[in-house]
Amino acid sequence: MSYNLLKGKRGIVFGALNEQSIAWKIAERAVEEGATITLSNTPVAVRMGDISTLGDKLHCEVIPADATNVEELTNVFTRSMDILGGKIDFLLHSIGMSPNVRKRRTYDDLDYDMLNKTLDISAISFHKMIQVAKNLDAMAEYGSIVALTYVAAQRTFYGYNDMADAKALLESIARSFGYIYGRDHSVRINTLSQSPTMTTAGSGVKGIDKLFDFADRMSPLGNASAEECADYCITLFSDLTRKVTMQNLYHDGGFSSIGMSLRAMGMYEKGFNLDDYKNEAGNVVYG
Repeated sequence: MSYNLLKGKRGIVFGALNEQSIAWKIAERAVEEGATITLSNTPVAVRMGDISTLGDKLHCEVIPADATNVEELTNVFTRSMDILGGKIDFLLHSIGMSPNVRKRRTYDDLDYDMLNKTLDISAISFHKMIQVAKNLDAMAEYGSIVALTYVAAQRTFYGYNDMADAKALLESIARSFGYIYGRDHSVRINTLSQSPTMTTAGSGVKGIDKLFDFADRMSPLGNASAEECADYCITLFSDLTRKVTMQNLYHDGGFSSIGMSLRAMGMYEKGFNLDDYKNEAGNVVYG
Protein backbone atom coordinates (compact mmCIF):
# COMPACT_ATOMS: atom_id res chain seq x y z
CA MET A 1 0.00 0.00 0.00
CA SER A 2 1.32 3.43 -0.95
CA TYR A 3 0.88 6.52 1.23
CA ASN A 4 2.71 8.92 -1.14
CA LEU A 5 5.23 9.64 1.63
CA LEU A 6 7.95 10.45 -0.91
CA LYS A 7 5.85 12.08 -3.61
CA GLY A 8 8.00 14.49 -5.61
CA LYS A 9 11.22 13.53 -3.82
CA ARG A 10 14.51 12.53 -5.47
CA GLY A 11 16.89 9.92 -4.13
CA ILE A 12 20.01 7.84 -4.70
CA VAL A 13 20.21 4.23 -3.51
CA PHE A 14 23.69 2.74 -3.17
CA GLY A 15 24.21 -0.99 -2.76
CA ALA A 16 21.33 -2.89 -4.37
CA LEU A 17 22.66 -6.16 -5.82
CA ASN A 18 19.80 -8.65 -6.13
CA GLU A 19 16.32 -9.33 -4.78
CA GLN A 20 17.75 -10.42 -1.42
CA SER A 21 19.34 -6.99 -0.88
CA ILE A 22 17.75 -4.67 1.65
CA ALA A 23 18.72 -1.79 -0.67
CA TRP A 24 16.70 -3.48 -3.44
CA LYS A 25 13.60 -3.53 -1.24
CA ILE A 26 14.15 0.09 -0.19
CA ALA A 27 14.47 1.20 -3.81
CA GLU A 28 11.20 -0.53 -4.69
CA ARG A 29 9.36 1.04 -1.74
CA ALA A 30 10.78 4.50 -2.44
CA VAL A 31 9.43 4.45 -5.99
CA GLU A 32 6.14 2.99 -4.77
CA GLU A 33 5.87 5.95 -2.38
CA GLY A 34 6.25 8.43 -5.25
CA ALA A 35 10.01 9.08 -5.43
CA THR A 36 12.22 9.17 -8.48
CA ILE A 37 15.63 7.64 -7.94
CA THR A 38 18.95 6.59 -9.40
CA LEU A 39 20.80 3.41 -8.43
CA SER A 40 24.51 2.90 -7.93
CA ASN A 41 26.84 0.01 -7.26
CA THR A 42 30.36 -1.02 -8.26
CA PRO A 43 30.98 -1.78 -11.95
CA VAL A 44 31.58 -5.43 -11.02
CA ALA A 45 28.30 -5.61 -9.10
CA VAL A 46 26.47 -4.03 -12.02
CA ARG A 47 27.91 -6.67 -14.36
CA MET A 48 27.50 -9.66 -12.04
CA GLY A 49 24.35 -8.71 -10.14
CA ASP A 50 20.76 -7.98 -11.10
CA ILE A 51 20.72 -4.23 -10.52
CA SER A 52 20.06 -3.53 -14.21
CA THR A 53 16.88 -5.59 -13.90
CA LEU A 54 15.83 -3.41 -10.97
CA GLY A 55 16.63 -0.29 -12.97
CA ASP A 56 14.40 -1.48 -15.80
CA LYS A 57 11.62 -2.37 -13.38
CA LEU A 58 11.69 1.02 -11.63
CA HIS A 59 12.45 3.02 -14.81
CA CYS A 60 15.54 4.53 -13.23
CA GLU A 61 19.13 4.89 -14.32
CA VAL A 62 21.95 2.77 -12.92
CA ILE A 63 25.22 4.68 -12.44
CA PRO A 64 28.22 2.38 -11.83
CA ALA A 65 30.67 3.72 -9.24
CA ASP A 66 33.23 2.59 -6.73
CA ALA A 67 31.98 4.22 -3.52
CA THR A 68 35.54 4.51 -2.23
CA ASN A 69 36.49 6.72 -5.19
CA VAL A 70 35.69 10.41 -4.71
CA GLU A 71 35.79 11.18 -8.43
CA GLU A 72 33.29 8.44 -9.22
CA LEU A 73 31.03 9.51 -6.35
CA THR A 74 31.12 13.05 -7.71
CA ASN A 75 29.90 11.70 -11.03
CA VAL A 76 27.04 9.85 -9.33
CA PHE A 77 25.77 12.99 -7.60
CA THR A 78 26.26 15.27 -10.60
CA ARG A 79 24.52 12.89 -12.99
CA SER A 80 21.74 12.12 -10.52
CA MET A 81 20.88 15.80 -10.07
CA ASP A 82 20.84 16.19 -13.85
CA ILE A 83 18.72 13.06 -14.43
CA LEU A 84 16.30 13.74 -11.56
CA GLY A 85 16.06 17.47 -12.21
CA GLY A 86 17.20 18.92 -8.91
CA LYS A 87 18.83 18.38 -5.55
CA ILE A 88 18.70 15.05 -3.76
CA ASP A 89 16.15 14.55 -0.96
CA PHE A 90 17.36 11.19 0.34
CA LEU A 91 20.39 8.97 0.14
CA LEU A 92 20.91 5.34 1.17
CA HIS A 93 24.29 3.81 2.00
CA SER A 94 23.91 0.02 1.98
CA ILE A 95 27.52 -0.99 1.39
CA GLY A 96 29.59 -3.48 3.35
CA MET A 97 32.27 -6.03 2.60
CA SER A 98 35.12 -7.64 4.53
CA PRO A 99 37.92 -9.47 2.71
CA ASN A 100 38.96 -10.93 6.08
CA VAL A 101 35.49 -12.45 6.54
CA ARG A 102 35.53 -13.80 3.00
CA LYS A 103 38.96 -15.34 3.54
CA ARG A 104 37.93 -16.78 6.94
CA ARG A 105 40.61 -14.80 8.78
CA THR A 106 39.74 -14.66 12.49
CA TYR A 107 39.77 -11.37 14.41
CA ASP A 108 43.01 -12.24 16.19
CA ASP A 109 44.71 -13.02 12.87
CA LEU A 110 43.60 -10.18 10.60
CA ASP A 111 45.37 -9.20 7.42
CA TYR A 112 45.78 -5.44 7.88
CA ASP A 113 45.68 -4.58 4.20
CA MET A 114 42.33 -6.35 4.07
CA LEU A 115 41.24 -4.55 7.25
CA ASN A 116 41.94 -1.23 5.54
CA LYS A 117 39.75 -2.35 2.64
CA THR A 118 36.99 -3.37 5.05
CA LEU A 119 36.99 0.05 6.70
CA ASP A 120 37.25 1.96 3.42
CA ILE A 121 34.45 0.05 1.70
CA SER A 122 32.10 -0.37 4.65
CA ALA A 123 32.53 2.91 6.55
CA ILE A 124 34.89 5.51 5.09
CA SER A 125 32.90 5.36 1.85
CA PHE A 126 30.01 6.81 3.88
CA HIS A 127 32.14 9.81 4.87
CA LYS A 128 33.30 10.27 1.28
CA MET A 129 29.71 10.08 0.05
CA ILE A 130 28.51 12.73 2.49
CA GLN A 131 31.51 15.00 1.93
CA VAL A 132 31.05 14.87 -1.85
CA ALA A 133 27.34 15.65 -1.46
CA LYS A 134 28.11 18.60 0.82
CA ASN A 135 30.84 20.01 -1.41
CA LEU A 136 28.50 19.84 -4.41
CA ASP A 137 25.60 21.27 -2.40
CA ALA A 138 23.72 18.24 -3.71
CA MET A 139 21.30 17.64 -0.81
CA ALA A 140 18.02 19.51 -0.48
CA GLU A 141 17.13 21.25 2.78
CA TYR A 142 15.98 18.69 5.35
CA GLY A 143 17.30 15.96 3.12
CA SER A 144 17.80 12.56 4.72
CA ILE A 145 20.89 10.34 4.64
CA VAL A 146 20.62 6.79 6.03
CA ALA A 147 23.23 4.04 6.36
CA LEU A 148 22.48 0.44 7.29
CA THR A 149 24.35 -0.89 10.31
CA TYR A 150 24.20 -3.73 12.85
CA VAL A 151 24.22 -4.10 16.65
CA ALA A 152 27.70 -5.67 16.45
CA ALA A 153 28.94 -2.08 16.47
CA GLN A 154 28.14 -2.08 20.21
CA ARG A 155 28.32 -5.77 21.14
CA THR A 156 30.57 -8.68 20.30
CA PHE A 157 29.10 -11.30 17.98
CA TYR A 158 30.87 -14.48 17.03
CA GLY A 159 31.96 -14.43 13.38
CA TYR A 160 31.20 -10.77 12.67
CA ASN A 161 34.89 -10.01 12.81
CA ASP A 162 36.29 -6.67 11.55
CA MET A 163 32.88 -5.71 10.16
CA ALA A 164 32.01 -4.78 13.76
CA ASP A 165 34.81 -2.19 13.72
CA ALA A 166 33.54 -0.87 10.39
CA LYS A 167 29.98 -0.53 11.69
CA ALA A 168 31.20 1.30 14.81
CA LEU A 169 33.06 3.77 12.58
CA LEU A 170 30.02 4.10 10.30
CA GLU A 171 27.82 5.10 13.24
CA SER A 172 30.42 7.59 14.49
CA ILE A 173 30.56 9.22 11.06
CA ALA A 174 26.77 9.65 11.12
CA ARG A 175 26.98 11.50 14.43
CA SER A 176 29.99 13.65 13.59
CA PHE A 177 28.83 14.63 10.10
CA GLY A 178 25.22 14.83 11.26
CA TYR A 179 26.11 17.76 13.51
CA ILE A 180 27.96 19.66 10.77
CA TYR A 181 25.53 18.98 7.93
CA GLY A 182 22.55 19.64 10.17
CA ARG A 183 23.84 23.04 11.25
CA ASP A 184 24.98 24.07 7.79
CA HIS A 185 22.13 22.77 5.61
CA SER A 186 19.49 21.11 7.84
CA VAL A 187 20.42 17.73 6.38
CA ARG A 188 19.78 14.83 8.75
CA ILE A 189 21.96 11.72 9.01
CA ASN A 190 21.01 8.49 10.77
CA THR A 191 22.01 4.84 10.90
CA LEU A 192 19.46 2.03 10.88
CA SER A 193 20.48 -1.06 12.88
CA GLN A 194 18.68 -3.99 11.27
CA SER A 195 18.09 -7.56 12.43
CA PRO A 196 20.38 -10.22 10.93
CA THR A 197 19.04 -10.62 7.40
CA MET A 198 19.72 -13.35 4.86
CA THR A 199 21.22 -11.12 2.18
CA THR A 200 24.10 -12.05 -0.12
CA ALA A 201 26.51 -10.08 2.08
CA GLY A 202 25.02 -11.41 5.32
CA SER A 203 25.35 -15.00 4.24
CA GLY A 204 29.14 -14.57 4.24
CA VAL A 205 29.21 -14.11 8.03
CA LYS A 206 30.28 -17.31 9.80
CA GLY A 207 27.39 -18.86 11.74
CA ILE A 208 24.76 -16.48 10.27
CA ASP A 209 22.11 -19.24 10.27
CA LYS A 210 22.59 -19.78 14.02
CA LEU A 211 22.73 -16.03 14.69
CA PHE A 212 19.54 -15.53 12.69
CA ASP A 213 17.75 -18.22 14.73
CA PHE A 214 19.09 -16.92 18.07
CA ALA A 215 18.06 -13.32 17.32
CA ASP A 216 14.61 -14.49 16.30
CA ARG A 217 14.22 -16.39 19.59
CA MET A 218 15.51 -13.43 21.61
CA SER A 219 13.38 -10.74 19.95
CA PRO A 220 9.84 -10.36 21.32
CA LEU A 221 8.63 -9.40 17.84
CA GLY A 222 11.00 -11.72 15.98
CA ASN A 223 13.53 -10.68 13.36
CA ALA A 224 12.65 -7.78 11.07
CA SER A 225 12.58 -8.73 7.40
CA ALA A 226 14.19 -6.83 4.54
CA GLU A 227 10.73 -5.66 3.44
CA GLU A 228 9.96 -4.35 6.93
CA CYS A 229 13.32 -2.61 7.02
CA ALA A 230 12.38 -0.88 3.77
CA ASP A 231 9.13 0.35 5.32
CA TYR A 232 11.00 1.86 8.27
CA CYS A 233 13.64 3.43 6.05
CA ILE A 234 10.95 5.15 3.98
CA THR A 235 9.74 6.96 7.11
CA LEU A 236 13.30 8.21 7.67
CA PHE A 237 13.38 9.56 4.12
CA SER A 238 9.99 11.24 4.55
CA ASP A 239 9.05 14.61 6.05
CA LEU A 240 7.58 12.77 9.07
CA THR A 241 11.09 12.57 10.58
CA ARG A 242 12.41 16.06 9.76
CA LYS A 243 13.92 16.53 13.25
CA VAL A 244 15.44 13.06 13.66
CA THR A 245 19.19 13.13 13.17
CA MET A 246 22.49 11.73 14.52
CA GLN A 247 20.63 8.67 15.79
CA ASN A 248 21.35 4.96 15.60
CA LEU A 249 17.85 3.56 15.26
CA TYR A 250 17.23 -0.10 16.05
CA HIS A 251 14.94 -2.09 13.80
CA ASP A 252 15.37 -5.54 15.26
CA GLY A 253 12.13 -6.70 16.88
CA GLY A 254 13.42 -5.61 20.30
CA PHE A 255 16.61 -7.71 20.24
CA SER A 256 18.84 -4.79 21.28
CA SER A 257 16.89 -4.32 24.54
CA ILE A 258 16.67 -7.97 25.63
CA GLY A 259 19.08 -9.65 28.02
CA MET A 260 17.68 -13.19 27.83
CA SER A 261 14.35 -14.49 26.59
CA LEU A 262 12.50 -17.66 27.54
CA ARG A 263 12.75 -19.01 24.00
CA ALA A 264 16.50 -18.41 23.95
CA MET A 265 16.94 -20.11 27.34
CA GLY A 266 15.29 -23.16 25.87
CA MET A 267 18.20 -23.52 23.47
CA TYR A 268 20.59 -24.34 26.33
CA GLU A 269 18.53 -27.31 27.42
CA LYS A 270 19.31 -29.00 24.12
CA GLY A 271 23.05 -29.11 24.81
CA PHE A 272 26.01 -27.52 23.09
CA ASN A 273 29.23 -29.09 21.86
CA LEU A 274 32.35 -26.91 21.69
CA ASP A 275 34.05 -29.63 19.66
CA ASP A 276 32.19 -28.30 16.63
CA TYR A 277 34.21 -25.08 16.92
CA LYS A 278 37.71 -26.52 17.38
CA ASN A 279 40.48 -26.23 14.78
CA GLU A 280 42.88 -28.94 13.66
CA ALA A 281 45.05 -28.32 16.74
CA GLY A 282 42.12 -28.92 19.05
CA ASN A 283 41.73 -25.29 20.11
CA VAL A 284 38.37 -23.51 20.19
CA VAL A 285 38.17 -20.76 17.57
CA TYR A 286 36.34 -17.80 19.10
CA GLY A 287 36.72 -15.26 16.28
